[in-house]
Amino acid sequence: MTSVDDALNLMLSLAGTLGEEKVPLLEAYDRILAGDIASEIDIPSFNNSAMDGYAVMSGDTLNASGDRPVELRVLSEIQAGIYREGPELVSGTAICIMTGAVIPGGADGVIPVEDTKEGEGTVKIFKPVKKDDNIRFIGEDISAGSDVLHKGDIVKSSETGLLASLNHGEISVYKRPRIGILSTGDEIVDVGEAMARGQVRNSNAYTLQSLVRGMNVVPEYLGIAEDTIDGLRQKLKSGFDTKDIVITTGGVSLGKYDFIKDVIQELGVDIKIETISMKPGKPLVFGIKGDKVFFGLPGNPVSTMVAFMQFVRPVILKMMGAAKLRKPVVKAILMEKIKKKPGRRHFIRGRFIIKDGRFHVTTTGPQGSGILSSMSGANCIIILPEDIEKALPGDEVMVQLIQHGEV
Repeated sequence: MTSVDDALNLMLSLAGTLGEEKVPLLEAYDRILAGDIASEIDIPSFNNSAMDGYAVMSGDTLNASGDRPVELRVLSEIQAGIYREGPELVSGTAICIMTGAVIPGGADGVIPVEDTKEGEGTVKIFKPVKKDDNIRFIGEDISAGSDVLHKGDIVKSSETGLLASLNHGEISVYKRPRIGILSTGDEIVDVGEAMARGQVRNSNAYTLQSLVRGMNVVPEYLGIAEDTIDGLRQKLKSGFDTKDIVITTGGVSLGKYDFIKDVIQELGVDIKIETISMKPGKPLVFGIKGDKVFFGLPGNPVSTMVAFMQFVRPVILKMMGAAKLRKPVVKAILMEKIKKKPGRRHFIRGRFIIKDGRFHVTTTGPQGSGILSSMSGANCIIILPEDIEKALPGDEVMVQLIQHGEV
């Protein structure tokens, strides 16, 4: 068996990054940048007010208080977005200014309007203003020539805003892989079809499609393949002809009708991994055909999900050019006893809470690899190393935060 760490490292080393394409900014959300983004400008490009108020010379306000306000003569008003040459401040004067407006010459601070009282051509200041108070300076956010975003960054809302502020209407991103998902097994029945005794609903295909769609990739469902070599060959050949990644579920163990390995080898797949030292998800086939990737996932629903999160997701991210590939793992205090057999790494469905500033975690119930309901209640995976046999309440364990982005 291959260890979990060795398996993932091998997969990532063999998976290649896809090419680049340009997309409109509003279509770049959740896409991965194909190059660094540097700013050609300072942001902000001029010193401006962070408040509605009055631009002043801070020295004029040193003794201002609620009981003894300082009264200044108002020279003019400056609106945001409108620049015109105007009078510079001299001692004893102020200029009414709006948020975002250009700081006038002579001013070195802004007093918020709520700390003032307007008079007839004058303003009373009730608090002292320190030098640079409420001024946003040139390049304070971004300086010209600096790298703002980097190759491999995922574009989210804040990145979209940054790119818009830099006037990037079109962005170079990595292409998304074409992914085909195939279910296998004579016992599998699709949603909406009549089901006979002894058959099971095709939940895995829908789970996998949902997981892939959650990465902003649209997979193609290849249907259900019969447990025959000819049936598998036809479906898999079609997948390899048109897809960058082919994912199957079921048919990878040692059963009499588990033909996946035989068929993919016949189709030219170089199998690199057949079993991984983990629970659930031990029978997992990984192979390469040229620049195409094959994953043969187990048939049990939880095994499929865990295997996807630990291996398929990082490989998809690698192929899309992401710099960050792994979900965050944090330390947590275990709140119940867990027993396991040594020899395999266990991935246990858990639910964490934060108490007294620390993560605390419990399991979500029965951990059978066919019990999908306990995965539905999980917000993390408790990871127990290969060599331990039990973990006790109060022990510190590692948990993977499955609903959080990569780190």
